[in-house]
Amino acid sequence: MSRWEPNARERLVGAAVELFIDRGYESVTVAEIAQRAGLTKRTFFRHFADKREILFGDQGPHRRLFADAIAGMPASATPLEVVGAGVTAFAADFSEEHRDFLAKRQEIIGGNPDLRERELLKRAALTAVMAEALGARGVKEPTASLAAEVGALALNAAYLRWLEPANRQAFPELADQALRELSTATEALR
Repeated sequence: MSRWEPNARERLVGAAVELFIDRGYESVTVAEIAQRAGLTKRTFFRHFADKREILFGDQGPHRRLFADAIAGMPASATPLEVVGAGVTAFAADFSEEHRDFLAKRQEIIGGNPDLRERELLKRAALTAVMAEALGARGVKEPTASLAAEVGALALNAAYLRWLEPANRQAFPELADQALRELSTATEALR
């Protein structure tokens, strides 16, 4: 194997997902992932701390998407409108060409309790980013946290709908629809 290989990160992700789908997450080793990708184990660890991180990667860009979209909303926007801007920005970052990969990723996560826990932690971190961004806009607690939780619920519902094989609506459209549904549901709580 040569010392440097182009697209190493993408090749490792592709190899890992194939192996996880074929054999199950738990039974696949880092060495097997690297071998399938035509790379070394050392190269794997240059890109990922462990095999779990192949499925989760760097969340920094997504956090910035939320924070920037929320910060960019007009002062007159309601907390749910502000969160909706964050959710829409996040959803727009997911392209149709990645839908099949993300559906496989979700299947892998759904089949493993440790990965489901990691997914929940990721969601909690994004929810916290939304609540903090709302707080920076002057939205008080518990309103900021509640709006962030509604945004996270809408995002998760839209994401799962988007991954359904029969559903070919755009992710931002589904996110907007889920936010409207949850907004209506919160009104019904009064």
